[in-house]
Amino acid sequence: MRKTMLKVVAQKRPFWLTLFFCICSAPLLLNYGCQLILGLPAIFGTPTSSETKIPAEYDLTQNQGQKIMVLVEQPFYLNTSANMRFFMTDAMIKMLKKYTEIPAESFIDYDAVADLRSKTPNFSLLPPEKAGSLLGADFVLLVVVSNFQVSPIGDSGYYNGLLDAQAMLIDVASGQKVWPALEQSKIVKVGFESQRTGSDAAAVRLSVAAAHCITRYLYDCRKNKFKISEERTDIGWENQE
Repeated sequence: MRKTMLKVVAQKRPFWLTLFFCICSAPLLLNYGCQLILGLPAIFGTPTSSETKIPAEYDLTQNQGQKIMVLVEQPFYLNTSANMRFFMTDAMIKMLKKYTEIPAESFIDYDAVADLRSKTPNFSLLPPEKAGSLLGADFVLLVVVSNFQVSPIGDSGYYNGLLDAQAMLIDVASGQKVWPALEQSKIVKVGFESQRTGSDAAAVRLSVAAAHCITRYLYDCRKNKFKISEERTDIGWENQE
């Protein structure tokens, strides 16, 4: 009965009232429609965080065809993993091959660097550009590990760890540092609070994290991939030194 009464009332609504309602509503609908249309480019044209890239501080990909040597050093007193140099070198080369167009043959193999190190007295005193020239490199990506700690957490089987490193890119021909431009070297600090898979696995994790934090400046890195959880830049890490 109620539905029937509403129908009757609706049928008896004067034509002029309906027309008045339509005229009054038209500007509102037109304005909303224009705003929606004008907003479409912002919705569909703005790059997402996965598409936006942070420009390289030094674009290593511009030197196609040139040889690159990754040279990892550390103070003699620093007690790191026995395979630390390999872990770091391997992680750096893999990162650069993955995120740049630099072919694998452009990188000096780790075994060649290790062989030169073993055959050269006082290799650590050799200037990086000299070591690079002996292996035919055009650039040396020098990484100096300045702090390394991997410690068991009681008898839990878990480990925590941290690693500090400094990096720079050297032009072998001139012997000049070409990256970073404004700093003496690029300093990275990485770490984690808990991992169960052993000390070597912890060293690998630290090496991969440090490699990412260094190589991301040498190509246009996607914004959503730039920062990683192992970076020691958040509140609380200052007590982990």
